[in-house]
Amino acid sequence: MSLQTSAAARSGYYLVGVNYTASLCVALVVLTGCRRDPSRDVRPVSAAPADITDISEEVIPLDQVSKSQAAAVAQRIATTEITVTYSRPVARGRQLFGALVPYGQVWTPGADKATTLGISRNIEVNGRPLPKGSYSMWTIPRPDQWTVIFNRKADAYHTDYPGDKQDALRLQVTPRNVPHIETLTFSFPMVEGKEAVLEFAWGELAVPLSIRVP
Repeated sequence: MSLQTSAAARSGYYLVGVNYTASLCVALVVLTGCRRDPSRDVRPVSAAPADITDISEEVIPLDQVSKSQAAAVAQRIATTEITVTYSRPVARGRQLFGALVPYGQVWTPGADKATTLGISRNIEVNGRPLPKGSYSMWTIPRPDQWTVIFNRKADAYHTDYPGDKQDALRLQVTPRNVPHIETLTFSFPMVEGKEAVLEFAWGELAVPLSIRVP
């Protein structure tokens, strides 16, 4: 074989190798692009404060500011969104549970409108199923154990419990003692994998709820 023929052959082998490598790279890119990314189906987390439509650009004097200001907290757990919308009463030196909030009576953990829970998928709360949807939240405080209620009527005034016939779920929950929290606070102190803890706390007491999503 002549030197020219040998060089041409080597050049041909090189071109074939380059084309093969390029084809392989294109195939890998296509396969990667075709993989389904579940996070693309999830909408951004949105936590709109309660009564956000009432918010005005007007600057108001201090004496017109609500005593229990509107708030919301949202958490994405895997591909499930959970949003709590509520108003935040302040302790202001008052004795809370067993006094301002009587034991044995229905109370929404909030003020003004009833606190609401919105969930985008079916979940479990303390091991019990709760279908996706919106619920008002209510409690019956007691010294050692609380009843936590999720009611199907989401839109309610804070003193107008819709009645147990519309309850979607009732749970018995043991509260825990915490350092003083001046303003009622909902939070997600633990989020790991498909599990989380949703907790509300006020004064020296917190009520934790275990959440599990699909």
